[in-house]
Amino acid sequence: MSASPATTTASRLFPLFADLRGRRVLVVGAGSVAARKIRALLDTGASIIVVALHAGNEVTTLARDGRIELVVAAFAEYRLDDAWLVVAATNDAATNARIAAAAEARRVFANVVDDSALSNVQLPAVVQRGRLQVAISSAGAAPMLARHLRARIETVLDDSLGDLLELFERHREAIRARWSDLAQRRRWFERVLAGVVPRLVRAKQHIAADIAVQDALANEAAEYLGSVVLVGAGPGDPGLLTLRALRALNEADVILHDQLVSAEVLALARRDAQFIDVGKQAGRHRVDQDGIHALMIEHVQRGARVVRLKGGDPFVFGRGGEELQALRAAGIVYEVVPGITAANACAAYAGVPLTHRDHAQSVRLVTAHCEQSADRLDWAGLAQDRQTLAFYMGVAGLERIRDRLIAHGRAAGTPFALVENGSRPEQRVITGTLADLPELAREHAVRSPALLILGEVAALAGELHWFGAAPLSGRCRDLPTPSLPLDRAA
Repeated sequence: MSASPATTTASRLFPLFADLRGRRVLVVGAGSVAARKIRALLDTGASIIVVALHAGNEVTTLARDGRIELVVAAFAEYRLDDAWLVVAATNDAATNARIAAAAEARRVFANVVDDSALSNVQLPAVVQRGRLQVAISSAGAAPMLARHLRARIETVLDDSLGDLLELFERHREAIRARWSDLAQRRRWFERVLAGVVPRLVRAKQHIAADIAVQDALANEAAEYLGSVVLVGAGPGDPGLLTLRALRALNEADVILHDQLVSAEVLALARRDAQFIDVGKQAGRHRVDQDGIHALMIEHVQRGARVVRLKGGDPFVFGRGGEELQALRAAGIVYEVVPGITAANACAAYAGVPLTHRDHAQSVRLVTAHCEQSADRLDWAGLAQDRQTLAFYMGVAGLERIRDRLIAHGRAAGTPFALVENGSRPEQRVITGTLADLPELAREHAVRSPALLILGEVAALAGELHWFGAAPLSGRCRDLPTPSLPLDRAA
């Protein structure tokens, strides 16, 4: 069976990156499609001539600014004289076919938009980081698939890669002189790229990165140095993970994660990484804090790239500062990737604005997971109205929170919203007033992870909810009362 023409053509495509600086590129058509192609050509330094009977606003503006030459006329074949590339982007199939035929006769590369049969070159979807480019082509068969893949690749490639390219270019001659053998040079690059240099570039420490490259050139082999990335995993919804967090997870050799990091987030990590659950919940610590420090240091000293993955944000009641102090004392390189903290995420997913012009002009983030921490709080300040309180790890101390706030003047009728498993499929929101807070939590069997939002804004949960089931309010007589006392329900 012979191959179809489309398949045969696609199999013969050869990827090239063309240097168009100062070279003539003709674009026929000046509508929105043509404008998109022109935008892609502008940074190449090409001499762009646009021929069209009518020009859209964007093309007209580019011509007025002197960035392109615009000729308002019908296409004529002599316009292809001295052209290196032509893009046919008219809405007339006959005109596009005539352009393609004229280009073929003159041996000019032609791209006819949305017509791979008439095109002898395809313009790929491009991911760009400085002068570093990744091109994706479907040979014109499925441009939307190429764009989809581009979007996926955009999430993987860090923005610092352009700067990394510039760094290696500055040392290119020295690298080639030091490692004249291609295989040796390749191995050297692999070691350097697995070491500290990319992290220094990402942290904008360009002088230190430059010195590190020079040190690697001076040594027989580049030292394989481990490091730690302290990553905030957010509240649980994997869609809330930052791009930088996702990249770190895909680079990690070892991932030390808390128990509250969702399985969906862990599923996004590099599959062959070593996963270590150092989960800490109230009353159940798999690894204590000093043990976590020791584990990070141990793996880094073996040359591993370690991700310390923490629920929410590592610097908001996440003990991230303590972990960085331990790393700094051990002389270990680290960086921090913030995460969406529970107060922001749970409030947003429950439809509760943390601030509101009519109800709350400030927000306080509070932790009150034990008697000792509660004794340190400014209860008089917390009891003031027109502010929102977000209590982390507070499920075990709801009676204490209720009693102390009311004792210091907070109204017993102040609304609250308890958000359990915020942003996750099993999210529940319990609403009521401060006076009934512990009883309602007990009747609805609220369990950690849960965040307490207290203040007038909490009353908006019923009106503004959008995610999951509607908030549960009031008593729940048909639910069994948990056998455990509330102070152990965490």
